[in-house]
Amino acid sequence: MDRFRTIFQYFQSNSESVMNGICGLLALASVKMYTCFDFSCPCLPWYNMAYGLGIMFVPPVALFLCGLILNRQSLVMLEEWRRPQGRRKKDLAVIRYMCSSIMQRAMVAPVVWIIVTLLDGKCLTCAFSSSVDPEKFVGFANTSMVLVQQLLAKVPCKDDEFMRNNTSRKAVTRYLRCWSQALGWSILLILIIAAFLVRWLRPCFNQTALLQARHWSNYIDIEQKIFEETCCEHSRLFAHKCILHFFKSMQEEIKLHSFSSPEAGEGAEGEEDLLRGITDQDQVNKLLKMWYYEKPPLDVCQATQRCPLGQEKSPLLWADSSGTRPKFPQHISV
Repeated sequence: MDRFRTIFQYFQSNSESVMNGICGLLALASVKMYTCFDFSCPCLPWYNMAYGLGIMFVPPVALFLCGLILNRQSLVMLEEWRRPQGRRKKDLAVIRYMCSSIMQRAMVAPVVWIIVTLLDGKCLTCAFSSSVDPEKFVGFANTSMVLVQQLLAKVPCKDDEFMRNNTSRKAVTRYLRCWSQALGWSILLILIIAAFLVRWLRPCFNQTALLQARHWSNYIDIEQKIFEETCCEHSRLFAHKCILHFFKSMQEEIKLHSFSSPEAGEGAEGEEDLLRGITDQDQVNKLLKMWYYEKPPLDVCQATQRCPLGQEKSPLLWADSSGTRPKFPQHISV
């Protein structure tokens, strides 16, 4: 149980760990799906290639899209790419780093599917059985081309009555499976060598740009999370305040059900502090609009300057309950 808790805490430590876990689960799911899949080649000259290549490449596209959908950073990257310039400039290096990281994780499950299908050999045997040169196999000699094409198309169907006792069928199957497995192992070896070179040659180059891109990509993700958590907390307090006002005329019934309304004084003032002076729907909408169009600059000293919200656009009053002075800055720095 402690080991499971340790693993769970590791995957929840940051977004990269979560995405790595999802990436591994998708890879395992792709292998499980292929082993459970009932492969049945149509054994027809014009349909074998479409079926075999479709089974080899259509599921990887679906797995790739699932990897993009499940990766939270894909949405964060698109928002960062499409957001207005505002008070914070865009860093294309950070966007490229996030896009590269997303694509690498999304490609794992499709590549695993393709390698598994090649090592198994059924898809390639079904797709290219009609493309084999019949002169290389003795069993197809002295046979018309039409009949040869029909026999080659039936090579993947070992239970067919015409191919059950044909010795050349096993030879063609071994030939195509050999090519399929050789291609699968070659792709796997190339990927391993590429990963090895990237892993071990990276320290030989300047790491400054990479460290900066990785740092600010993590910052964008964390900033979005904290903003969403702050919005949820504010929404909870805002809803609590609205409900208490709605039941203001029913305080006796509320007390009977242990829902005591806040009393005047420190409690009400503390709740107003938690609401950060945003006490109506228009203020919330303007705040969200300004977060999208004018994100605070990446300068804590500049971001925490006290100035009215939206002086040039829509004015938004940030005042305490007494309405005498602004209580909070324009933006909430992270």
